[in-house]
Amino acid sequence: MALYRYRAVDATGHVTRGETDALNEFDLESQLKKNGLQLIRARTTKNKTHTLHKLSRRDLIQFLFQLEMLLRAGVPIQAILSDMRATSETPHIKSLCTNLYEKIDSGSNLSEAFAANPGIFPELVVNLVRAGEATGQLPYVLQEIVTSLKWQDELAAKTKQLLIYPAFVTLVVGAVTIFLMTYLVPQIIGFVKNMGGTIPLQTRLLIWMSDMLVKNWWIIIPAPFFILLLLLLLTKINYRLRRRMHAVQLHLPYIGPIIKKIILARISDTLGLTYRTGIPVLDGLMYCCNITGNIIVREALERTRTDIANGAAINKGFSAQKLFPPLVIRMIRVGEETGDLAGSLKNISYFYSRDINDSIARVQMLIEPTLTIVLGLILGWIMLAVLGPIYDTISRLKLT
Repeated sequence: MALYRYRAVDATGHVTRGETDALNEFDLESQLKKNGLQLIRARTTKNKTHTLHKLSRRDLIQFLFQLEMLLRAGVPIQAILSDMRATSETPHIKSLCTNLYEKIDSGSNLSEAFAANPGIFPELVVNLVRAGEATGQLPYVLQEIVTSLKWQDELAAKTKQLLIYPAFVTLVVGAVTIFLMTYLVPQIIGFVKNMGGTIPLQTRLLIWMSDMLVKNWWIIIPAPFFILLLLLLLTKINYRLRRRMHAVQLHLPYIGPIIKKIILARISDTLGLTYRTGIPVLDGLMYCCNITGNIIVREALERTRTDIANGAAINKGFSAQKLFPPLVIRMIRVGEETGDLAGSLKNISYFYSRDINDSIARVQMLIEPTLTIVLGLILGWIMLAVLGPIYDTISRLKLT
């Protein structure tokens, strides 16, 4: 594969210059013709080894969706990649199509070409495509992958929504508190001190906190971010600490149950996807372990996989782990008894998807009044500490 610098002319006679990748000049001329250009001159600038960039989930979904639609229509894979390379507006997809075209032209099949790019195509996708090639159901498998990736994209957006909103609220409360302590309170406290008289305890405490923040703001304000960064670094280094943090995540008030539901929804979706496409349950559980970031859940899945490998029924393997709710176990048992395990897993995923939406909405509704209460308490305490001495001074003036 080489990088060509070319001159070409369109139907109106306008000359265009550019650079693009091609296998040879015939391939370059074919690409330009698809864009309505006629090659005038081309030369190789340098040999180029393609450095493929990881696609975003949405770009990957778009790529696989187009691939599935054209394969279903009966278009040969090389023609599909050639057309997608010529028409795609995303340079990363252009490079990917060129890379895959080159590998398939050298004799590889689609799954082998995918496997040669592990940074773009996860192992699960590669094995699903391999299973689709072996069974002759590649378009169906690609459709299932696209459906699953779309669902995961929505789930990721919900997860970000769940985590970003509380972080934003905390940031707002912190910013308001810092503003009051560093700007407003010092001005009011100066007036209170000038009035004389005895300063009550809450006012002295407010003065001390305000002075500390004004004098040491360069330490106090960055401290939470530094502690968070240090904690993240330690969790990457120390396995036991990381495991403990993952256990804490699942037991956080309000947020912990939602995180657990998100994990269970993704597990059921992945296991159902692999089972529907002909991959054995044990292999499907291995993929579930690989995609699960939470150590506690991964260990439970590994124990479940071991029990099933030793002869236990699938529902028994899950029920032996106290982490999985009765609903999940009951649905899996029904799926085993009726022979529709894939359908049961799909129903579990659907149920948790609906429940996650409702749970996130409830948490957001709870955060808004909580923010109001917290801000009210802060302002009330500040007003009490400031207005208390003023009221006492005015009362003494009236008495005299």
